[in-house]
Amino acid sequence: MLERIINRLRNLTRRLRRAVPAVTVAGYVLAAPLLVLAQGGTDSTHWVGTWATALVERRDPPPGRRPTQAPPAQPSPGAFVPIRVLNPGLHFNDQTLRQIVRTSVGGDRVRVVFSNVFGTAPLAVGAASVALRREGATIVTASVRELRFGGHASTRIAAGAVLLSDPVELAVPALTELAIDLYLPGQTGSSGSPVTTHNRSVQTHFVSTAGDHTGVTDLPVMTRTESWFFLARVEVEAPMQTSAVVAIGDSITDGYGATVGAYSRWPDHLAQRFQAANLPMSVLNVGIGGNRVLTNGSGVSALARLDRDVLVQTGVTHVIVLEGINDIGARGMARASSEELIAGHRQLIDRAHARGLTIYGATLTPFEGTVIPGYWTEEGEVTRQTLNAWIRTSGEYDGVIDFDAATLDPTQPLWFLPAYDYSDHLHPGDAGYEAMANTVDLNLFRTEVDRDR
Repeated sequence: MLERIINRLRNLTRRLRRAVPAVTVAGYVLAAPLLVLAQGGTDSTHWVGTWATALVERRDPPPGRRPTQAPPAQPSPGAFVPIRVLNPGLHFNDQTLRQIVRTSVGGDRVRVVFSNVFGTAPLAVGAASVALRREGATIVTASVRELRFGGHASTRIAAGAVLLSDPVELAVPALTELAIDLYLPGQTGSSGSPVTTHNRSVQTHFVSTAGDHTGVTDLPVMTRTESWFFLARVEVEAPMQTSAVVAIGDSITDGYGATVGAYSRWPDHLAQRFQAANLPMSVLNVGIGGNRVLTNGSGVSALARLDRDVLVQTGVTHVIVLEGINDIGARGMARASSEELIAGHRQLIDRAHARGLTIYGATLTPFEGTVIPGYWTEEGEVTRQTLNAWIRTSGEYDGVIDFDAATLDPTQPLWFLPAYDYSDHLHPGDAGYEAMANTVDLNLFRTEVDRDR
């Protein structure tokens, strides 16, 4: 009940700020006490997500049936080479993970959310810390802050649960890399509990030799990985006007084809544009490679994960939806029709509006010629065009971001522009992701007060 009242007051404040700037102060005075009570901030700050990811369940094959990963064959010149994730099937035993994230907005206090949401057994946490990253597996020593949980340095994350750390004082600038250390004293592979992970982070992370090495300046590295493990989001205490936009999507939001460690996905570029324009808004990327709107695939469907990955995000006011291409190109299962996809998108819209959120629809990018066998079909192209036309013209989304128009080849409108194509005719490369972010109208995220500045 309290959360519902808080959401209503927050939405009323935002509407007053947009529609009647002269009474903004009065609206803020009315809303602020409850917001402060709920979020633990001062009368001019609140908590907001600065980084987040979408998590999936990783179930390991039974012992003795685990496939070996053969080295890839030498590709022929110019051939498409699928991206391989570094060490996606890792388990941990008395080791420390140093996981790298980049903030989108800054703040003076930080807290971290760890997750065992897909676990069927408790996960022991021996210690954790946060620090500014220097380079590689090295952190800025003076910035290290121990994370505690209800005042305790160690704890357990219950099966299916998340764990919110106590806040720590740490000045975190926008667009800055953080290193989140997590010491796991147990053996994660011994219980048979599924691992909660994000398989392709487009970033390199580090796993230590045995022992608790949280907060150590130079982590003793045993191996590297490109997956996030048991890490859901990072929040900062920021000025009251700061809010978050959540980007929910598939591999094109997740960043397949982007350069590892370059922060060149379209949500990364959008966060940079917000900062350059002095717009107080974070960007939270909850894309999952292979994700679908209607059915489970790589991760549960967008409809099934909306609550956990979008609506729960702290400080969220806006949502961008780029989903559906995997429903159209689904291999080995029924392909979704345009009517089914539109019905699914309407569900996302209605549920976002019920929480007072502004939600924008993004058109699906070209995919003719994709190297995935059987993925593109003439029937699927008609479905994509029909869905895009509905997103553009129906008026059911609060606004439209036309990623299709931004990335197509004018001479072959069903194909990616070659300069933007990763090389598989389905995903953008770095230049394509930047072009997508650059097509976003920042006025979609400005209040009336912002526009008058």
